[in-house]
Amino acid sequence: MTGSFAPSRRAFLSLAGGGWLAATLGTPVVYASETTGETLFASCAKLKDDSFAVALVALDGTVRALHPLPDRGHDVAFDPVAGLCVAFARRPGTFAVIFDVAGQREPQVITSPKGRHFYGHGVFTADGSRLYATENDYDRGVGVIGIYDVRQGFKRIGEFDTGGVGSHELIWMADGRTLAIANGGLDTTADFGRTNLNVADMKASLTFVDPDAQKVIDTQVLDRQWNALSIRHLALDRTGAVWFGCQYEGDPSDLPPLLGRTQPGRTAELIDIPEDIMALPKNYIGSVAASGDGGAVVFSSPKGGIAFAFEAGSARFLGDVRLDDVCGMAPLEAGQLLLSNGAGTLARMTAGATTRLNPCGRDDLAFDNHLARLERFPT
Repeated sequence: MTGSFAPSRRAFLSLAGGGWLAATLGTPVVYASETTGETLFASCAKLKDDSFAVALVALDGTVRALHPLPDRGHDVAFDPVAGLCVAFARRPGTFAVIFDVAGQREPQVITSPKGRHFYGHGVFTADGSRLYATENDYDRGVGVIGIYDVRQGFKRIGEFDTGGVGSHELIWMADGRTLAIANGGLDTTADFGRTNLNVADMKASLTFVDPDAQKVIDTQVLDRQWNALSIRHLALDRTGAVWFGCQYEGDPSDLPPLLGRTQPGRTAELIDIPEDIMALPKNYIGSVAASGDGGAVVFSSPKGGIAFAFEAGSARFLGDVRLDDVCGMAPLEAGQLLLSNGAGTLARMTAGATTRLNPCGRDDLAFDNHLARLERFPT
């Protein structure tokens, strides 16, 4: 079963006229399949028999490989130096599975240490020597970044605080030395599953951290009236601004701002969704991604079956498209993105239109929340 797909007329008009064809930041060198030369994308997925895997798919939707997972996964981190992927357990899981895209080594499973669980996201350093993963410290109820030494077989060699609670996605800033971290503000433990333990007094934040010094260099907190907004996902645009998407834990009838942008040393700016679609995301942003040239930032809501775009710099609304259960997004060339949904469908979002691709080749695969492009950039 595939999701319905009906791009709005405004999407065609706005996306066609809105800044998506600006000069690129640099041409990526794509990490391709050893046998076919194709660009590959990775997403955690659920199979028909209720088992879980990481699916490696080509741009036309064909599944090239399935790497089994012990339970539901969330996001996939990629190391272009060694061609390694790490699939993290969904919050509050305790496993991460490491596998080689080219299939030259056996998969490896690591677990978070006692008193910690993963939050579903991680990033490699540029040289591939370390993996940083968002984790929860049960006893203190604070977010930490677990440090894993890749050259020692992903041995965990330490951790440092994120400066917040419920740390979720982390991304590198343009300098390659600073991490931006979304602290969702919600405390969980593996013992209580996905139950949020502190909704009444939650306080989300976005922190900027120097991982070498293991020091928080800037913390940004939303105004008190938005305490029920949980900052979860991030993307970097071509101007160097970090865009963030939120999930609202308050009254479902409220319509709070769900997204914003900021930079270190600046006050976070909340950005309104146009009134005619404001209610459609149902107070839930599932993923954030920049277009291939960094000129636009797109937000997806699987609960609302909608993805919508804003122009970097001006923060001008560019348009929206509709796809049932859409969540995963990955950049393509220039002003394009690839979207995925829970029905195993891929769709290309471009400057002038959105074209639904063929299903991934099997109706028993459901893509999970995130989609990663396996690529490397010239040094």
